[in-house]
Amino acid sequence: MNLSNGLTLSRLAAIPVLMALLLMRFPGHDQAAAALFILFSFTDTLDGQLARRRGTVSDLGKFLDPLADKLFVLSVLIVLVQEGLVAAWVVVLIFSRELIITILRSVGASQGRVIAAAPLGKTKTVMQMSAVTLLILQRPYPWLGPIADVAVGVAIVFTIWSGLDYVWRFRYLLGPFGSSRMAGRAGPSGGAPEPSDPASTEAEVGRELGDALRRAGLTIALAESCTGGLLGSLITDQPGSSAYFLGGVVAYSDEVKRAQLGVSTALLESVGAVSAGVAEAMAEGARSRFGAKLAISVTGIAGPDGGGLAKPVGLTYIGVASARGVSAREYRFKGDRRTNRREAAAQAMRLAIEEARALERAQAKSA
Repeated sequence: MNLSNGLTLSRLAAIPVLMALLLMRFPGHDQAAAALFILFSFTDTLDGQLARRRGTVSDLGKFLDPLADKLFVLSVLIVLVQEGLVAAWVVVLIFSRELIITILRSVGASQGRVIAAAPLGKTKTVMQMSAVTLLILQRPYPWLGPIADVAVGVAIVFTIWSGLDYVWRFRYLLGPFGSSRMAGRAGPSGGAPEPSDPASTEAEVGRELGDALRRAGLTIALAESCTGGLLGSLITDQPGSSAYFLGGVVAYSDEVKRAQLGVSTALLESVGAVSAGVAEAMAEGARSRFGAKLAISVTGIAGPDGGGLAKPVGLTYIGVASARGVSAREYRFKGDRRTNRREAAAQAMRLAIEEARALERAQAKSA
């Protein structure tokens, strides 16, 4: 338990007080309820900021935060339905969305994964809280009625949109629609065909990569950012990988990209670390640093935070450098942080296989 989690729990503690204020009848009771609702709504933003700033982000907080949001809003909406201030179907719709996401979280928890609140989900919460505030105040201030109706409509749109976003983002948890069958198919903008189950075929792909490198007489080096050494781990899981794997650089920060891989400051500032240009520079830097015949780089936004409209969570660039030149491919993975990282590493191995085979063919033609 820490301060951030305490703020989250305060929203739960405020629920009975809010419900009582809405049901009681005395001068200013609605205004008091609205003020209390706004006050505790701010804790939704404050708890996350404190957790990130103090480095106290925890699985408990990731679980409690969205749960407190749901109960805080839904409990007030239920009272507003009883008071005739909002239609019951609105609450049913919101509740149905929250139930689906809760089931999704439960499935994730059963697999040892915590689904944190997504950016769109937080926007949905802000829209719902704004609508609830206006619904409360429309009773003492009837002129707010039309504005409250519009706010409810906007909140409904974001509720549906964010629900679909969650289901799509974490569809790998839902059996036949899992990422093992769908994420690779939907995500990349290019590359070789992918096996049906990344989790179960990583060893197979690793063996295939080792065979391709041995046949072509190639050595390989890596430059990893978002995968954090995962790609190197998968490659070195194979017995005898020392025959072709030279080493790698985990360049998580821009400073390490500059100092260890020779990525220019101008390039980082102009296009950002998550870009095709930086992926290419990282791959070429690793090839030069280790004297390898083939180098692979990975840079991306694994999530759950850090994404935006221009560069969403899951956006990944994989660079390839060899005697044939330097290139990078863009991928958009749709899972959680763990899945996005594994998808990126698996796809990087497939691109390495593709390049090794191309180099082998080129050698055969020149022989």
